[in-house]
Amino acid sequence: MANARPRPSVMHLTERAAERVREIVDGTDKPLLGVRVGIKKGGCAGMEYTLDPVEAAIPGDDVVSEHGVNVYVDPGAILFLLGSVMDYETTKLRSGFVFQNPNEVSACGCGESVMLKPAEAEGAATGA
Repeated sequence: MANARPRPSVMHLTERAAERVREIVDGTDKPLLGVRVGIKKGGCAGMEYTLDPVEAAIPGDDVVSEHGVNVYVDPGAILFLLGSVMDYETTKLRSGFVFQNPNEVSACGCGESVMLKPAEAEGAATGA
């Protein structure tokens, strides 16, 4: 395995997302390692992204370390998040994390939930 390619990141973070994660980690009384991104069933489109503080890593989490912060990806969400970019946006009506996700099939009108499909097994294995 001397010629093994480095494993590609499940997802990437923009600098704005990293800055907001840093604010969350620094703005709490308890020591945090970062945040954990996952998905759960819910909303009118079928699935919702979840974001939780991480005090301790869980075995199986995939860790994305970019722009000086750590984002832990729930193992059950990896195939749904593969190739995604996590961003943070502020508009006149809301502020929050947003995902540019190639596995998104559709989204609800309110923007709170999405329909996702797992990444293709071939693309997942090659990092494409």
